[in-house]
Amino acid sequence: MKIRIDKARCVGNARCAAISETLFPLDDDGYIAITEVDVPPGQEQIARRGARACPERIMIIEEDSK
Repeated sequence: MKIRIDKARCVGNARCAAISETLFPLDDDGYIAITEVDVPPGQEQIARRGARACPERIMIIEEDSK
């Protein structure tokens, strides 16, 4: 599973980081610091929660095809 992030549209609500600072690190100004998350096995549920927490909907969840 991967999450793609439109970093330029981040307004710094930090709701994703409130769910998981590890998966959704912030920069020194409080904005998302990354453009992509390769979700480690076992972290899928928390990653989905973090992505859905974004009020700007700047995160796209890409499920692995099986």
